[in-house]
Parts: sequence; C-alpha cells; structure tokens
Amino acid sequence: MSVLSILPLAVDPFIEFGFMRRALVACLALALCSGPMGVLLVLRRMSLVGDAMAHALLPGAAIGFLLAGFSLGAMSAGSFAAAMLVALGSGAVVRLTPQREDASFAAFYLIALASGVMIISIHGSSVDLMHVLFGAILAVDDAALLLIASVTSVVLASLALIYRPLIVECCDPGFLRALGGRGGLYHFLFLCLLVATLVSGFQALGTLMGVGLMMLPAVTARFWARSVGGMAAVAVLLAFVAGYLGLLVSYYADLPSGPAIVLVAGAFYIFSLLLGRHEGILSTRFLRQVHKEF
Repeated sequence: MSVLSILPLAVDPFIEFGFMRRALVACLALALCSGPMGVLLVLRRMSLVGDAMAHALLPGAAIGFLLAGFSLGAMSAGSFAAAMLVALGSGAVVRLTPQREDASFAAFYLIALASGVMIISIHGSSVDLMHVLFGAILAVDDAALLLIASVTSVVLASLALIYRPLIVECCDPGFLRALGGRGGLYHFLFLCLLVATLVSGFQALGTLMGVGLMMLPAVTARFWARSVGGMAAVAVLLAFVAGYLGLLVSYYADLPSGPAIVLVAGAFYIFSLLLGRHEGILSTRFLRQVHKEF
C-alpha cells in the first residue's frame, strides 16, 4: 500500500466533517497545555496528585450540571472551585498534621469522586454520568474550543513568567528559600495552573480520561529527552499525535474517542519503555551487550 493511498484515509475525516476538525484543534490546544504541565508534575514527583486533582473536578461538575444542565460555564466554574477546594484542603492537612501530601490528596479525591458520582446518579442518568466521566471530544463546540484555547494561552503565558523559580523550587527548594524565594507561592500558582488545565481537558475528555493526555506523554518523554525543555517538546508532540491517531481509530473503528486517544498514548509509552533512547529496557540491554563485546 503506497503513501498516496493511505493519505486520503488520514485526512478525509478532517476535511469532510467539522466536528472532526474541532476535535483535532482541541487535541492540539490540549497537547500544548498538557505536555509541559505533565512534565512538571513528573519532575515534582506529583504524577498521582494530577490524577487526584482530575477526580476532584467531579463534584463541582456535578453541582454545575445539577444547577444548569450541560452548561459550559456552570460546569467549568464548579469544576475549578471543587478542585481548588481539594488542593487547599489537602494543603491545610499537610501543614496542620504529620500526614504527607500524597495521602491527604488521596483521601480528599476519593471523597470528591464518590460525592460527584452520587450527585449525578441521584439527579441525572447513567448517560449523564458517562458524559462527565469520559467526555465527548467529538461534541466539542465553538464555545468549548474557545475555552480550551483561552486556558492554554493563559497557562503557557503563566508558565513562561514563573518558569525559572518553578524549576528551582522543583529541583532545590532549599536553595530557593536561601535566596528568599517564595516557594510556597509558586507551588500554589502551579496548582492553580494544573486545575485550569484539567478543567479545559475535562470539557473534551472527561474527568477520567483528561489526565491521561497529560501524564502518559509526559512519562513517555523521559525515555527520549533529558532536558526539561526537550521533555516538554516531546510530550507536546506525543500528545498531539496520540490525539490525531486516536480520533482516526475512533472514526474508522466506531470506538469512543477519549479512550482511543488515551490508549494510543499508552501504546507510545509501552513502545518507549521497551525501545526508548534513554533507559528503555531492550535498548539498555543492547548497549550493555555492545559494551561487553568491545
């Protein structure tokens, strides 16, 4: 099969259907935003915190749905408020008790997840619950696309402003304190940007799938790059390609788009785990064998 025969299969769905084009643009915007945020989460050893924060969106989205139905503004505002409440609550627990941050996040996110599922189950239907949990990227309209693009722009601009102190606070918080830097402030700002990114992803991929496009490309990028900038660039590229291929798979195989996108990102991770340039299992063994021979 030649490239010319494959090309129409790769581009025709996006040429013929507006909803596919909007979904592809949403994937690009989410990739630009989620890639750097995911890499920073990995470097800060907060990967599971990202997952906890994604689940913390659910009760706010459920209350917004209860009050206004599938209203973009109400569900987004509710999601942001709920996630920030979880972040502040877990932070307060860490400062007032000996409990570690990961444990407090786990406790709060389980409470939030159960509360959100309960609210939607009582006042909605199983279809509503599936929509909130798994999203509907093919149903992204112009308003949702504008929200995702706006959040991406704000997050990238904010990261550019606080990039250096954020990296220092990530790698050596003691050094930042010695210089009089406010590490706690940058940590809080980072959490705000994380919540905003998850809220934008929730509009397309739901609370369960949204974090997948953030974390899987980020952990995969570590097998191909060493610098922070390099990992962020690789993560953005992988997230977009996963979105593009996932949309094609869902279109031709008639599968749910969100899970298809995340599974493609998961396939990239497995491939990189085995053959990644840096510390891939098989590539590392091959290099060791070569070194032994010479």
